[in-house]
Amino acid sequence: MAVHGISISLQGKFHLNGMHKAGDLVLGGLFEMHFFSLFPDLLFTSEPQQPTCHGFDVLGFRQAQTMAFAIDEINKNAKLLPNVTLGYSLYDNCVELGIGFRAAMALISGEQEQIMLDKNCVGSPPVLGLVGDSSSTRTIAISSVLGLYRVPMVSFFASCSCLSDRKRFPSFFRTIPSDAFQVRAMIQILKYFEWTWAGLLVSDDDYGLHAARSFQSDLSWSGGGCLAYLEVLPWGNDPRELRRIVEVIQKSTARVVIVFAHESHVIDLMEEVVRQNLSGLQWLASEAWSTAAVLHTPALMPYLGGTLGIAIRRGEIPGLRDYLLKIHPNVHHNSSNGNNMVNQFWEFTFQCRFAPPPAGWVENGGTLCTGEEDLQSVETEFLDVSNLRPEYNVYKAVYALAHALDDMLKCEPGRGPFSENSCATLQTLQPWQLVYYLENVKFTTSFGDQVSFDENGDALPIYDVMNWLWHPDGRTEVLNVGDVRTLAFNVEELRLDEEKIFWNFDLKQPTRSMCSENCPPGTRMVRKKGEPECCFDCIPCSEGKISNASSGCPEGFWSSPQRDQCVLKQTVFLSYEEPLGICLTAASLLGTFICAVVLGIFVYHRRTPIVKANNSELSFQLLLSLKLCFLCSLLFIGRPRLWTCQLRHAAFGISFVLCVSCILVKTMVVLAVFKASKPGGGASLKWFGVSQQRGTVLVLTSVQAAICIVWLVLSSPMPHKNTQYHNDKIVYECAMGSAVGFSVLLGYIGLLAIISFLIAFLVRNLPDHFNEAKLITFSMLIFCAVWVAFVPAYISSPGKHADAVEVFAILASSFSLLVALFAPKCFIILLMPERNTKKAIMDRGNKNTAQH
Repeated sequence: MAVHGISISLQGKFHLNGMHKAGDLVLGGLFEMHFFSLFPDLLFTSEPQQPTCHGFDVLGFRQAQTMAFAIDEINKNAKLLPNVTLGYSLYDNCVELGIGFRAAMALISGEQEQIMLDKNCVGSPPVLGLVGDSSSTRTIAISSVLGLYRVPMVSFFASCSCLSDRKRFPSFFRTIPSDAFQVRAMIQILKYFEWTWAGLLVSDDDYGLHAARSFQSDLSWSGGGCLAYLEVLPWGNDPRELRRIVEVIQKSTARVVIVFAHESHVIDLMEEVVRQNLSGLQWLASEAWSTAAVLHTPALMPYLGGTLGIAIRRGEIPGLRDYLLKIHPNVHHNSSNGNNMVNQFWEFTFQCRFAPPPAGWVENGGTLCTGEEDLQSVETEFLDVSNLRPEYNVYKAVYALAHALDDMLKCEPGRGPFSENSCATLQTLQPWQLVYYLENVKFTTSFGDQVSFDENGDALPIYDVMNWLWHPDGRTEVLNVGDVRTLAFNVEELRLDEEKIFWNFDLKQPTRSMCSENCPPGTRMVRKKGEPECCFDCIPCSEGKISNASSGCPEGFWSSPQRDQCVLKQTVFLSYEEPLGICLTAASLLGTFICAVVLGIFVYHRRTPIVKANNSELSFQLLLSLKLCFLCSLLFIGRPRLWTCQLRHAAFGISFVLCVSCILVKTMVVLAVFKASKPGGGASLKWFGVSQQRGTVLVLTSVQAAICIVWLVLSSPMPHKNTQYHNDKIVYECAMGSAVGFSVLLGYIGLLAIISFLIAFLVRNLPDHFNEAKLITFSMLIFCAVWVAFVPAYISSPGKHADAVEVFAILASSFSLLVALFAPKCFIILLMPERNTKKAIMDRGNKNTAQH
C-alpha cells in the first residue's frame, strides 16, 4: 500500500492571546500586551487550566500594531518582496517567561491540532523569523532554544550585553544597542559633568546584573570614577529591603544615583524615597524607564525633576497614526475565539464590554461596546506617535527581516551562497538560510537611519540623552538634550546641549559628586585604606612630585616651586653668557692677543742679538704653541657638542705637548752649547742642529697625537646629560669616555714638563749669554705646580665647574710660560735697547764667566 501522507497529532495546544494574518511567508512576534499573568493551581487531578493575563498594556499593544503596520506597508511596496505577501502571528507574553516560551514554541512548530506532511516531510516552516522579545531574561531563554534550530530572532528591546555572545546565541539579532554601550554612554555623562562618585541600583535580573558587572569593570578602566555602593532592587514590593536601600543612599556622600532597572522597580523605590523625603539627588536613568510617563506625577517630580537618562533612538514612522485610527473591533480579526486583542484594547480604552458581558456588568452600571466608538474622542497615549522609540526599533526589525528575505529571493541560481552555489526558493527556504542574509543586511529607513548588524548581531549603537523638565505649573516634559554614538575604533562621542538641561537644584547648576575634593596645588593624593580609589587624603608633595601624580615627574622634568606642575629641568653648562664664561673667554683671547703681539715683536726684531741668542726658530714655535694653548680653552666653553667633546682634550693635549717639547729642546740646546764651548765638546752640537731640533719636537708631539687617536677610536668623549649632581637641573657635560686615556694624556705632558724642569735646574747657573735656563726653571716650576693642583681640584668639582677648573689650569700655565719666558726679553727689546747688542751680551757673559 502506498503511503501518501503522514498525520502528526500535537501533544496539546496553548491558548494564547494573539493577532494573525495569513501570507506566503509568515513572521512571528512576541510583545507585552498585558502586565500580569495568573497561573491556576497545578493539582494534576484534572487537565491543567491555561494561565490567564490581565492588566492591558496599551504601549505593548501599540508595538504589536507597529509590526502589523510595517508588514502591511511592505506588502504595498512593489520594490520590496514583489509578488510575495507577508503574514504575521503576534503573541502576548504577559510579562511571563513561561507564556513567552510557549508562544515561541507555538510559532516555530505550528498551532494546528493535526499537521499533514507529505512523505518527504518538506515545506516551509510555520514562521521564518521572530521579532521580540522585549525582556532580556525571556530573550536569553527563548533565543538559546531558537539558536539550536538557527531560527532568526530580532529583538527590539532586549539589551543585555550577554546576548552578544555568538556561540550561545548564533541566530540572535537586535535593533537596540547592547547594554555594554549603554553603560559606556552613562560613563561618558559621568565624566562630562565630573561626577566621580555615584551609587548604582540594578534590577535583580539579567538586565540589571550584567549592567552592574559592566559598570564595575568599565568605570575603573575608563577613569570615570568609582561606585559608592551597589544595591540590587527586589522584585515585588519589599518594604523592608527598599527601606534599607534608601537608607544606604541617604547615608552616602554620593549625590548621583544610577538606576538600571525597570519601571516597576523605580515605582516601588520612589515610593520609599518620598516616604523618607530624600531629595537633592541627581538621578541617572537607563533606557528602561528614562521616558516612563507613569513616573511623571506631582508626588514624584519634586524628587525626579532634572533626571538625566539614556533613551532608545527616537524615530518617525509616517502613516502609523492613520493606521492606528483604522483599528476597529470585528474588522481585522474574528472575535469568536475570545482572545481578540483588538477587542480587549477597545474594552480597555472605552471602559465597556462586548456582548455577552460578564455577569453583573450591566447591573453595576457598566456599558456595552457597540464598536462604533470614536478613538479620536478619547485621550490615549496609544495615538501619540511623537515619541516613537521601542516602536521605531520594531519597525526596523521587521524591515531587516524583509530586506533579508528580499535579498534571498533575488539570488541568481548558480551564484548563491549555499552548497554548490545554490539559492533558497520560496517553497524550500529554511530559517538558517535567512540568518546568512540577516548578517549581511544593510538599508536606510525613511527617517534616515542606517540599519545593519555587526559580527555579534548588534545594531549600530546610538542613544538619545533625555532630561526631565518640571514646569512651575506642574507639567512634566521629557526633552532630548543630546545623544551618544560610537565613532571609529569604538570611541563614544557624547554631544550635549547644556543650555536645555533642567537642574532640580537651588543654584540651577549640576551638582558636585565626589568622594574627596581635588587636591590643591602642592599636594598629592594618598588613597584611604579600605576605600575606593576616588577616596583619598591630600598630603604635601615631595620634591620631584606634583599634585595628583604619585609617580613623580617624567625624566627631564621637575616640580615647580608650587609643586603643581612639572616643568622642564634647567640645563646648565659653562656658557659664554654667564660671568664666569665671559671672564675665561676674555682671558683666553687676551692671552692669544699677547702671544700675537710678542710674536710680532720677535719677528720685527728677529735680527737683534737677544732674539738670535735665544734660538729664534724655537721661540717662534713656542709662541705659536702658546697661542694654540690659549685658543683650545674656548672648546671647554659653550654647549657641549660631539665635535667639541672629541676635540677639546685632543687639542689641549697636543698644544701643550708641542709647547713643552719646544721648551725641552730649548733646554737641551742650551746644555749642548755649553758643553761644546769646552775643549773636546764640539761633537755634542752635531746632535742638536736645526733638523734635529725640529725632528725632536715632531716626534714628541706625534706621540701625544697617537695617544689622542687611540683614545678617540676606542672610547671617544661624548655629550652627556648628567642628572646626578642636582635633582632640579641637568648638567650638560662631556663624558670623558675613558679615564685611562685622559690620565695617559696628562701623564705624558707631566713627564715632559718634569724632564724639562730637571734639565733646566741642572744648567741654571751657566753663563747668561748661553743660558735662559733660569727662566725655564722658573716657568716649569709654576707649570708643574698648576697641574699638580689641578688634579684634586678637577676631581672634586662637579659639572660645569670641572670645565672651569680645567680652563683655569690651561690659562694659568700658559700665562706662566708666556710671562716667565718672554717678559724679560720683551723688556730688553722695548725698554732697554742698549742691552740688545752683541757687545753688551758678550761683556755680561765674560763678566759672569770671570766670577765663576
